[in-house]
Amino acid sequence: MAAPRKYPDELRERAIRLVLGARRDPVSRPAACRRIGDQLGINPETLRGWVNRAETDAGDRPGTTASDARRMAELEREVRELRRANAILKAASAFFASVPDWMVARRGWLVSSLPSWLVRDVPSRRVGAAGRGVA
Repeated sequence: MAAPRKYPDELRERAIRLVLGARRDPVSRPAACRRIGDQLGINPETLRGWVNRAETDAGDRPGTTASDARRMAELEREVRELRRANAILKAASAFFASVPDWMVARRGWLVSSLPSWLVRDVPSRRVGAAGRGVA
């Protein structure tokens, strides 16, 4: 869970607008964050980070935008989830491949315990005279 925000969004937006306006003036550019941060009661480094993020999101500064970062995090989460599902399926496949065919055909418990979406794709096996599965 994210920490609660110390500064309201309105104050953040106002401070960013003031800094961006002050940076346009070459005289006040170097100390704009410090001066405006002191006036509004915001740590200058916090304000500098907000301004950098706003410039990146606007395309004025190179870097990853906030929306791109959110999308990448979402995709990374999805990839992690899919890799985990793949690992589970590989383990299940290895387990079912190791069970002898005669156990599957004779007892029926293994195939009947599988989900229906998986069983319909399993080829049916007949038990031959020697007790081995015959496709």
